[in-house]
Amino acid sequence: MIRQTSHRAPARLALAAVALAGAMLAAAPGLAQSVTGSGSTLVQPLLNRWNQDHLRSQWTAESQPSGGLDYEAVGSQAGVMRIRARAVDFGATEVPLSPEEVKEYRVAQFPVAVAGVAAAVNLTGVAPGALQLTGEVLADIYLGKVTTWSDPAIRALNPGLNLPDADIRPVRRSDGSGTTFAFTSYLARISERWRPVGAGQTVEWPVGRPARGNGGVAEMIARTPNSIGYLDLAAARRAGLAVAALRNAAGAFVTPGPDGFRAAAAKAGWSGANDFGVSLIDVAGEGAYPIVVTTFVVVPDTRPVATATAAALAFFNWGFERGADAASELGYVPLPPETVDAVRGYWRDRLGVAPAIDPGAG
Repeated sequence: MIRQTSHRAPARLALAAVALAGAMLAAAPGLAQSVTGSGSTLVQPLLNRWNQDHLRSQWTAESQPSGGLDYEAVGSQAGVMRIRARAVDFGATEVPLSPEEVKEYRVAQFPVAVAGVAAAVNLTGVAPGALQLTGEVLADIYLGKVTTWSDPAIRALNPGLNLPDADIRPVRRSDGSGTTFAFTSYLARISERWRPVGAGQTVEWPVGRPARGNGGVAEMIARTPNSIGYLDLAAARRAGLAVAALRNAAGAFVTPGPDGFRAAAAKAGWSGANDFGVSLIDVAGEGAYPIVVTTFVVVPDTRPVATATAAALAFFNWGFERGADAASELGYVPLPPETVDAVRGYWRDRLGVAPAIDPGAG
């Protein structure tokens, strides 16, 4: 079951066989280990889809899967708090834990997918990608310094675009969010005026209407003419919102999409040596989109590893092996094969676990 405060989408999932301490332990037919998780709203649609696809792959007239994944989309910050308290089997976050936090919380951390944060607008007659914005202008909008769509700073970036002479209505997250962390990290990197506000999962917003979760932001933008907000691209697409092209580190305006996300991910240099904790914000590269994020999963680091932890890893292993097409359809970028191999090596070396995919899956 995938849960969010404003939206519930039940989906039960039979988990694949698990392996503990490097030994393959296949689950008996019809049995499964239930797993609980919480955190990122950005990754919720992907987990929901993997739930559904895995369920369909195992359902037969003779055997009906009984275990399941119960994921609550409460935001990255709350997800990390819950795994730290061992209230769930895994947390999901777009804010990578530092080496010090990984050690203090006694957890392991690894990436599962890449996505991008879009600046979405509700402007009549403006097509997706037609509006061009810079980090400086976005920062000034959220500082309350650029207040109308006819402001010279916006018009200078969009000659010939028919923009309304109307007040800008910014929308922002109300909850602790990895999406907010990515967006404010971009603003802080680009805009000197934004730096006193800073980057974080929550910040003291100078302006902006609050909304909970990426879904809540999408809903508020959709019902608020002349609004702008930040959310993951998949949520913007589902809501039918137009998104802006943002200027990247190379000076090119890039519309959010898989090509721009992949170009940024190619610069990641992920390594298990630092628990994969790297940032993809405003990386160099002609085609790189500037606000790209990685969803990280955080699990307890214990020996012997808990059965629920091993089952969670088996689920994500199934996603790596069988869920790449679904991820792409939803607007995510699957991890490159070499990164998947690095993650599996990290599980083996760090946790002593080698998950096994159910032979009936796929």
